[in-house]
Amino acid sequence: MENILDIIDSIANEKGLSRENVKEAIKTSFIQTAKRIINPTFAFEADIDERTKQVKLRQIITVVADDAPELEGEETGAYMSLTNALEIDEDAEIGDQLQMEHDIESYGRSAFATLHREIEFHIQRLVENELYDKYKSKINQIVSGRVTRVDEQQNTTIEIDEIRAVLPMKNRIKGEKFKVGDMVSAIVRRVHVDKINGISMELSRTSPKFLEELLALEVPEIKDGIVVIEKCARIPGERAKIALYTNRPQIDPIGATVGVRGVRINAVSEELCGENIDCVEYTPQPELFISRAMSPAIISAVTVEETEEGEKKAIVTLPSDQKSKAIGKSGINIRLASMLTGYTIELNEQGGTAAGEKAAEEKKEGLSSLEALFGN
Repeated sequence: MENILDIIDSIANEKGLSRENVKEAIKTSFIQTAKRIINPTFAFEADIDERTKQVKLRQIITVVADDAPELEGEETGAYMSLTNALEIDEDAEIGDQLQMEHDIESYGRSAFATLHREIEFHIQRLVENELYDKYKSKINQIVSGRVTRVDEQQNTTIEIDEIRAVLPMKNRIKGEKFKVGDMVSAIVRRVHVDKINGISMELSRTSPKFLEELLALEVPEIKDGIVVIEKCARIPGERAKIALYTNRPQIDPIGATVGVRGVRINAVSEELCGENIDCVEYTPQPELFISRAMSPAIISAVTVEETEEGEKKAIVTLPSDQKSKAIGKSGINIRLASMLTGYTIELNEQGGTAAGEKAAEEKKEGLSSLEALFGN
């Protein structure tokens, strides 16, 4: 095969591949072709001659003793007796490797067809590996594409550059509906590659990382690392809590993230189907962090402890009129606070049972006074 270097350059430019990687794929294709058409047990090497622009294919033959068992097995062509080797090279010794050149052209049209298929296969694998490495580096990053299909299970296929990604129903925000032609943004959750389906990518819009990346796009201070998202907890489409901090005293991490009149946080909320986002200032002190995470409820005290099973537990004391705020609708506030802090939270009303008994006693005394005043 002549001008193999020109073929390599053409493939590399057309597919956007490294020239060296294409050269290795071509050499592998020649070796695999030789194994298919000559003998699969033989050892072959292939090199590209830069001067002649041709591929040199060589069979590697190992020199063994005249009575070696390898000479009687199925792999006899891969070995040569020392006596025969000395006829070729008078300096040959046991263990040396002799080389025998082969020309693919001499094996006819079937060999060329086999070589063509091998080159196609290895170049395709090379393209897929390049894509895999490219998109593997995008895991936990936002990508955007156009919807090409929505199946009966509402799994959404999205075309992103050279590949098609899938946004499963379970990774969509509740209530979201997409149709063919819609532009959708999501985070790359994982990348797969296999011999049958090639490369595939799974997307998500429910991951906390999606919220973090949206905030980084919308808030320059987060993108530049001035404000850091320490932790994030979400119940997709309903509510989220994020813990923020900064090492610059002159910057308010909450104010920078929310923006003037909430313009920054509202833009992110709109992308997430109206998901409410609470910003909490992070602190390494667990009691104070838990107290802030329970916002908008006003907390009186927090006690943290660790159970014998190693579970982190926080007992939160608060006024009785703050309990409903602490729990939130359907328990969403206390669930998010627990997810954000990593503590199991137990609420304890301030005053407890004694306060309740005192209130009942005062109510009873008040009724008795009214009866005495107005009679029966």
